[in-house]
Amino acid sequence: MAVALLARGEAGLEGAVEDVTAAGGRPLAIPVDMADAGAVEAAAQRTEDELGPIDLWINNAMTTVFAPSWEVGAAEFRRATEVTYLGQVYGTLAALQHMRPRDHGSIVNVGSALAFRAIPLQAPYCAAKFACRGFTEAVRTELLHDKSRVRISMVHLPAVNTPQFGWCVNRLPKHARPVPPVYAPEVAARRIVAVGLRPRRQRILGAFNRFILLANKIAPGIIDHYVARTAVDSQQAEWASDPDRPANLWDPVDGKDGSDQGARGAFDDLEGGMLQRQALLGLPQQFVTVLRSTADRVGEVRETRARARPRGSTWTDGEDL
Repeated sequence: MAVALLARGEAGLEGAVEDVTAAGGRPLAIPVDMADAGAVEAAAQRTEDELGPIDLWINNAMTTVFAPSWEVGAAEFRRATEVTYLGQVYGTLAALQHMRPRDHGSIVNVGSALAFRAIPLQAPYCAAKFACRGFTEAVRTELLHDKSRVRISMVHLPAVNTPQFGWCVNRLPKHARPVPPVYAPEVAARRIVAVGLRPRRQRILGAFNRFILLANKIAPGIIDHYVARTAVDSQQAEWASDPDRPANLWDPVDGKDGSDQGARGAFDDLEGGMLQRQALLGLPQQFVTVLRSTADRVGEVRETRARARPRGSTWTDGEDL
């Protein structure tokens, strides 16, 4: 199987080439910034020229800034959006240029549970993933209208133990970490490839994420308070952040002067999803937090109604939980 690999980091690309070769594949490494539309189009054309027709295209480029939104600069918001959102737009459009004339091909855009439910300290990433979901749904309906056989899917991931927590910009006092339950990168990769080979509209990986998204549909206000209570501390490891470490927002950490970071992050001990010991032991406390979040939301709604209600009136604005 021939596999084209698109990324900025040359050292990272070399490591990926070794992995594909070891698995019996034929790799083609193309250094490219996915935020550069022209470069992405050129990479797609080179792939067609050297490897043949593109059957499957997977968009997974991302970067972010771990910080409260008011501590993220305008240029940083723009850059995170260009890579995480526009990277998917440019990759999708480049693939469609070749797939639509043949009326064949599959595109998978990698999303996140955060494309449905935003959390604190990740405003650039959450906003970009929401945008990716909207873009993908728009393209899907356009393909359906044209009765095209090209398929576009999304795979929404849970927290995955990848190097992103060690190389994205971090302004938190402690090292960033994935929010449990955490999954191994191989689990995510298998699901992404499976959806690419047998396309479906979307797949949400992880039972806990599916539960949270369902709860968010029913009672978004309660989930607002739940993530406010839990997601700040749960995104920070026990050790302090290193303010001098390199970050990949502007330049790749795994560039020619860097080193291959591999596919795994520093949190192997958290892997296992809902079956991981820490995730299981935390369930009783999660239940208590849900109850407290419900109380918080009820109090918020009562306060809002009391402020908005004219004196002596019994009307309600119908705000939900």
